[in-house]
Amino acid sequence: MSDRWQATMTSAQQLRQHLHANPELGWQEFDTAERIRSQLTRLEIPWKACASTGTIASLTPRTISDGTPHRALRGDIDALPIQEATTRPWASQRDGCMHACGHDGHTATLMATAEWLKLHEDQLPGPVSLLFQPAEEGGHGALRMIEDGALDGVDEIYGWHNWPAIPFGQLACPDGIVMCGNGTFTLTVTGRGGHASQPELTRDPVLAASAIVMSLQQICSRRLAPQQAAVVSVTSIDARSAPTVTPEKAVIGGSIRVPDLATRIIVNQLISEICQATAASYGVKCEVDIQPRYEATINHADQAARTRTLWGSVSGAKGLADIRLPIMASEDFSYYLQHIPGAFALIGADDGEAHQAPCHSAHYDFNDRLIPLVTRLFSQLVGVEVSTE
Repeated sequence: MSDRWQATMTSAQQLRQHLHANPELGWQEFDTAERIRSQLTRLEIPWKACASTGTIASLTPRTISDGTPHRALRGDIDALPIQEATTRPWASQRDGCMHACGHDGHTATLMATAEWLKLHEDQLPGPVSLLFQPAEEGGHGALRMIEDGALDGVDEIYGWHNWPAIPFGQLACPDGIVMCGNGTFTLTVTGRGGHASQPELTRDPVLAASAIVMSLQQICSRRLAPQQAAVVSVTSIDARSAPTVTPEKAVIGGSIRVPDLATRIIVNQLISEICQATAASYGVKCEVDIQPRYEATINHADQAARTRTLWGSVSGAKGLADIRLPIMASEDFSYYLQHIPGAFALIGADDGEAHQAPCHSAHYDFNDRLIPLVTRLFSQLVGVEVSTE
């Protein structure tokens, strides 16, 4: 059996590295979906398409124990529009596209779990759905999966994310909020352009935009309580012009992170108020467009406790992460947890060697040593004890 386990892990690592070399953006994961589906077919695991490039694999024992929940496990499959800066043999072969968040590893781990559970299908106490989900990176893929029936008949769901900021193998899976909600904003500052030598005849949108950026910093530092978890980050300013020309407009882009809907409402209101007031003081106008993305990822207590307990037996002495929660990053796994009970875990990837670059970095690479650990966790979460002896 140990040989079969090793073969499963080797196959999963090969899949991970293939996916890393061939990344696809959200809603464009056609080759990825084909690879997943062909491997499921090879393993004789029934599957069906869901939400275009998504896939649901199904495992069902001959006998289902009374009262056993139908459990689902999820892995996301999409990449990011980032130019990879690593020199690893499996580095991205597609310009401007990279698995910079580890979804290649999540997919490979779910496939390893599928293969292992298929070998032990009769040991399952109840049915299991494996959700290979597209478009997590801002594409609301989980919502589309739900709308296409991914949770029909499912009682519980579990997911995870590798996290390079946590020491290898440590787990964060609290009762309650684990990751924040998010949103984006676009601020279009419109003034009056002209010659740089005649500022009195212009209404400078660049100066106004700079003031708006600085004024937005007061939201978290002065307008919210110090104990309140929130982030307002300006991530871009576009006011391109010639050196001697004051432009007509400047466009500011940014992101917010909030733990709940009440904080979202306050932050959005403050962004609008500050932008409008600051713009008026500079004689320009500011159009505010705020787009909500995902709500906070909030674990259900029973499922979170179960995950922590099983992780103790899987990981040995690695244990629980000493990290402040919630993480300010966001996850569309939140959609699933709004519909049914479940839990989402962050699992440390930092081994002190080559896996310290943060998610969304051009230098990031998934830690393949996580695949066997999480495969064991996933298997036990759905009721299959794992012995590789």
